Amino acid sequence: MNMRIAAACVLAVIIPALAYAGAAQKPVLDAYAAQAKAEQAGFAGFSVERGKAFFLAKHDASAETPSCTTCHTNDPTKPGQTRAGKDVAPMAVSKTQDRFTDAEKVEKWFTRNCQSVVGRACTAQEKGDFITFMASL
Repeated sequence: MNMRIAAACVLAVIIPALAYAGAAQKPVLDAYAAQAKAEQAGFAGFSVERGKAFFLAKHDASAETPSCTTCHTNDPTKPGQTRAGKDVAPMAVSKTQDRFTDAEKVEKWFTRNCQSVVGRACTAQEKGDFITFMASL
């Protein structure tokens, strides 16, 4: 198959899926984008790749929770489990479509989890990258 045709076919499937998966998350992402622009003059948008790297990284702020994957598994489309044994719905928007739609709830969980996993507050760009990655799945 011609590489251009193959690429067009892939994009025809991926682009509508991204648009659909992130539509409900757009208000939250827009707020984080405005905050990121205020925090850094060179902000150029969110990145799926940076969000994935952040999710998979070993942050080592805590021996009990060295990464997001400790509770959420390496596959965000699968359910996870807290250290206390409580089930956690998949992080991927394709599996939990109301994920990242309530700004107050999103900020509550970022505040809690960034502190325990990363050891500090996450930046607006990190939050937006993370949500962008989860909306791409």
